Amino acid sequence: MNTNLEIARHGSAELATQQNRVLRNTYMLLALSMLPTVIGALVGVQMGFSFFAGSPMISFLLFMGIAFGFMWGIEKNKDSGLGVALLLGFTFFMGLMLSRILQVALGFSNGGSMIALAAGGTGAIFFTLASVASVKTRDFTGMGKFLFAGVILVLLAVVANIFFQIPALSLAISAAVVGIFSAYILYDISRIVHGGETNYVSATLSVYLNVYNVFVGLLNLIMAFTGERD
Repeated sequence: MNTNLEIARHGSAELATQQNRVLRNTYMLLALSMLPTVIGALVGVQMGFSFFAGSPMISFLLFMGIAFGFMWGIEKNKDSGLGVALLLGFTFFMGLMLSRILQVALGFSNGGSMIALAAGGTGAIFFTLASVASVKTRDFTGMGKFLFAGVILVLLAVVANIFFQIPALSLAISAAVVGIFSAYILYDISRIVHGGETNYVSATLSVYLNVYNVFVGLLNLIMAFTGERD
């Protein structure tokens, strides 16, 4: 009886150690992934890069194809150094994609402060929700199906707004993106804490996309309500 209890305790200790290691490595790789994102964004702003200069629908489909290609490659190679390299390449690409909204923001007289506010708000949301999700007694892993349905609805709304260009719908999409991907931070960190995700490369990809989308959604909302023209 005592032997079985000792084995159970040892197993629990090993599992907790693994979960803590995955969480720590995820945070470290997430911090590293911000470097190519910033570089990509700076390069894009300097070049005046605009992926959506042509047909919005074709550009959207092309972007989705490239993004899912990267994500497929990252998942395929998540247990090797190639997976990390692909992840960093993906974050550079996402930085390039970010440059367009940054160019728009910098067209306002208070563009720099709006970008800083969005970045600060994103950081506050991430650290607050990650801290909440890191508490083992709280389990947010049951939200997955609802959040996935929310993402599908947002994608459909984005496609619809490519054709209709309704400002109110754009604001609603941005607000939904902030809400859904903030909840995804809770979900993804909780999955790591409760052993549902054991690979830090996959975990980093998921959390990175959450943080990225929260930032974009926040910046869109901040520009809509506080943007000042000269």
